[in-house]
Amino acid sequence: MAQPLSAADVVTALRAEGVTVVQVGSWRTHNRNSKGAWGPVNGSIVHHTVTRGTANTVAMVRDGYADLPGPLCHGMIAKDGRVHMVGWGRTNHAGGGDPAVLAQVVAEDYGTRPTPPTRGNSNGVDGNHSFYGWECENLGDGKDPWPADQYDAIVRVQAALCRAHGWSAKSVIGHLEWSSDKVDPRGFTMASLRADVAERLTHPASWNPSSTPTTENAMPNAKDLWSYKNEAQGETSDAYAYLRNTKKELDQVGADLAALRKDFAALVDFIKKG
Repeated sequence: MAQPLSAADVVTALRAEGVTVVQVGSWRTHNRNSKGAWGPVNGSIVHHTVTRGTANTVAMVRDGYADLPGPLCHGMIAKDGRVHMVGWGRTNHAGGGDPAVLAQVVAEDYGTRPTPPTRGNSNGVDGNHSFYGWECENLGDGKDPWPADQYDAIVRVQAALCRAHGWSAKSVIGHLEWSSDKVDPRGFTMASLRADVAERLTHPASWNPSSTPTTENAMPNAKDLWSYKNEAQGETSDAYAYLRNTKKELDQVGADLAALRKDFAALVDFIKKG
């Protein structure tokens, strides 16, 4: 358990970890503290927003909506990797969750993931009291890609918090690991995210790896699309080279097929004459 970082301290920690921080309005005093306590904190929860577009996503997580007033998180991690700070204090992000999961996170005592939760928002314990919350801009359909810059920022944000509090990566969980009625984040596994956070924590906060950690569905920025290659999967040619070589191969297949058709026609003609 730990007392929450101050707004100034979290900005310092994030920037030290290489995170680009965008401070939205009076975020330092924007919270739901009138509804209950925030802290001691036990960990950090990662969410997805089910939205498209950074500007409207920032507005939504800051202001909330009819059934759930904002702020809905402490920071929103955009597709481009920038982290928009929208609130500090108690926020409406975690809702109710499983007390058994909370105990495992507090003790940092579980395997690759906590025990699957059996309680949710309606019958669980208060998570808004105990966790930092980070929304990530994504449709949450399992198809919307997670750009490398965004995923890298998620890793850095979680590492910054763990480093500041002396936590291990097991203090970082997904909403789906906290509440039985949630599915977020969708598109990467929390086990892989924790592994990347754990790796980062073995290095100084200023560490910049030679290759950015990527999710299975991660894609490069549009401007880098044609020069993209997944070196982790052993790819040695960029996307444009693959496309160019594929066209050559298709052209050759077409030529070979035309030759086969010519030979077949000649064979049919020979049979008929024989």
